[in-house]
Amino acid sequence: MERLRKTLTALLIGISISAFAQQTGDNLYSLTVNVDELHSNNGILQFSLYNEDGCFPDEHFKRYYKQLKAKINNNASTITFENIPEGTYAVNIFHDENNNGVIDKGWILPVEGLGFSNFTALNLFNRPNYKKAKFVLKSNKTIKIKIIHM
Repeated sequence: MERLRKTLTALLIGISISAFAQQTGDNLYSLTVNVDELHSNNGILQFSLYNEDGCFPDEHFKRYYKQLKAKINNNASTITFENIPEGTYAVNIFHDENNNGVIDKGWILPVEGLGFSNFTALNLFNRPNYKKAKFVLKSNKTIKIKIIHM
């Protein structure tokens, strides 16, 4: 009897997990990010996807949800984040021209290109934050982000 109870319990847990996986699997989408008009083909582009307020911008790239890197061809690049749950997200792109993994700065400002979803320019009154950069993903989506050089 005890063995039957354990077997039934294991079976019910398995069915529950399977049903949950099936349910959440139906709400997964892809996000394609296009970038063009880059200053050079040097280095790589790092695409960081964020899903929480307060984690963006992330100068040291430690609080992202997912991150992909891509080569640059003809001053452009495209990546696709796969299997992303429905939700609110923001994207940050870093053109790491010298492949050293850090945002190189001049005296104060970055000397390598940066891009943020929903931003085409940066200045003292238009600084990147999650509230301004966020967008809702509830279907497969393609966005274009402009790389900004200071």
